[in-house]
Amino acid sequence: MNHPTPDTALLGAHHAHGHDTGDQAEILDLDAEVLAEHTASLVAWLPVGSAPRHIVDLGCGTGAGTFALLERFPEAEVTAVDSSAVHLRRLREKAAAAGAAERVHVVHADLDAARWPDLGTPDLVWASASLHHMADPDRTLRQVHDLLSPGGLFAVVELAGFPRFLPADAPEGAPGLEERCHAALARHHAERVPHRGTDWAAELTEAGFTVERERTVRVALGPSRSEATGRYARSSLRRMRGGVASTLTAEDLAVLDQLLDDDSPDSILRRDDLTVRTERTVWAARRTR
Repeated sequence: MNHPTPDTALLGAHHAHGHDTGDQAEILDLDAEVLAEHTASLVAWLPVGSAPRHIVDLGCGTGAGTFALLERFPEAEVTAVDSSAVHLRRLREKAAAAGAAERVHVVHADLDAARWPDLGTPDLVWASASLHHMADPDRTLRQVHDLLSPGGLFAVVELAGFPRFLPADAPEGAPGLEERCHAALARHHAERVPHRGTDWAAELTEAGFTVERERTVRVALGPSRSEATGRYARSSLRRMRGGVASTLTAEDLAVLDQLLDDDSPDSILRRDDLTVRTERTVWAARRTR
């Protein structure tokens, strides 16, 4: 299995190891909370036809997609698949708290394995921010095609990396720091995650799907001083730091650490100008043969 890269903390990342999974679980939960409305809008947009009764969430993380799908399709059951036992445990806890435990079935599995466990014959497969982490995405697409019921739908969601939170002229002492972090992380990903940023339409078609819809959603929330947004920004920048610290100048790294220090007067939790800016693209592909 591939080692995790910093953006595996985003929705549905299926690779997780050791102590990293706790941090990932936190940011997955925050992403679900802050962007719940946008995730729901993507689910509502899917051209499902008749309501699905069995859904598979591939690389489910802590369940952002799972719970949006349960809400949208109240008669459906979801099989949630992930390689992280920590994420699956949290998903089960949330399902129990929501009274949905009987509708959620968790499967602990390595999605890079040549042979998957029995996942049934779903009407809908959802894969959010997980496909680009696969060692062989083309094989995964063929596996999903064969898994789906005839006429079933495959929804692929990809994120444009970590969200942006700070104004362009912030923070004081290092304006543009966040953009420099994103640029450094993009270089890191170009080497480590070659499938990130793929336009999946051609690959879906090659695997036997008919791409029925494609949509890019631009998210722009704020400015906000909400606790959730502040914690989301802090967790995201903390995760980014792990991938870019060695490439930042000493001055940039010092300012970044002040942002991440909850006790600092410059802590990101104290700012009232935070926004959430990101993009998500979704492809809806039908198994037609």
